[in-house]
This record gives sequence, C-alpha cells and structure tokens, in this order.
Amino acid sequence: MATYIILGNYTDQGVGKIKDSPKRLDAARDSAKSLGVTLKDFYLCMGAHDFAVIAESNSDESVAQFILTLGSLGNVRTTTIHAFTEAQFRKIVGAVK
Repeated sequence: MATYIILGNYTDQGVGKIKDSPKRLDAARDSAKSLGVTLKDFYLCMGAHDFAVIAESNSDESVAQFILTLGSLGNVRTTTIHAFTEAQFRKIVGAVK
C-alpha cells in the first residue's frame, strides 16, 4: 500500500462555503473509498497550505482520479506527493550504487 500526502488550499468558492467543509470531507472520504483510496488522516494547517491529508492506495491511477474528481468540484486545489516510509527509504538508499 503506497502512502500519499495531499496538500490543499481552499479556493474562493471553498472559503465562501467553509461551514460545509466537514460535510465535504465526509463526502471526499466516501468518494476516495469507492476508488480504492483510504483517507487516513486530515489536518487543518496554518501556513502555505490550508490542509494536509494522509492517504493510502495500491494505485497511482486511483489517487489521480480521486484528486481530479475533488478538484472538479471547485472548492479546493491540491498538490499530491507520493511518500515513502522510513523502511522504504532505507531500502532505496541501500540500493544506490
């Protein structure tokens, strides 16, 4: 199972309807699940990004589909990072020649 860090910012539309955000997060979890993506954790952030999500999936394509679906609603813009665990990091670095 691969890990993804999704960094997001609210659009003007999303901020204008900020009170609906908890419901939108619940709907996003359901949408992700239907695509084989699990939203593990959600964090409201201060700084360059408004929120961060830790997600897991077996498929880059499913994550891409989820992010495109989410973005098409117009409330958020995202940046997605494919993250490697410490164990994976050690294996990758150990294989460097």
